[in-house]
Amino acid sequence: MNDFNNLNIAPTKSSPEITLDADAGLLRIRGESFPENASKFYAPVIEWIAEYFVEAAGRKTVFEIEIVYFNSSTSKVLMNLLDLADYAAGEGKDVSVHWICDEENETAIECGEEFKEDLTHVPFAIVIKKNG
Repeated sequence: MNDFNNLNIAPTKSSPEITLDADAGLLRIRGESFPENASKFYAPVIEWIAEYFVEAAGRKTVFEIEIVYFNSSTSKVLMNLLDLADYAAGEGKDVSVHWICDEENETAIECGEEFKEDLTHVPFAIVIKKNG
């Protein structure tokens, strides 16, 4: 992708690592997410993804979401991000979601299942990581 800047946000105690790589078609969110203002924190991420899908015609895209813990305001933002992916898939874009969680994190598994139920078009895989 020409002239499309990647977005990388380093993790903090309350926010996840975010890697948005246009060339690789990878949108990765990993860590814990309970920033004081989730809408403000994720605003550049949502903006980047919306622009990316305009530019990404014909490009395979994978959302990798591996969040160990997140608060309710992050949950709303994640649904917005997943809605963008679902809309793009409905428009014929090659996009998929990998919801990655530890086998012992039942809350994360249940949240992934709930998100998956709310989506119509995007392939959504819940990937369980085994311990040991």
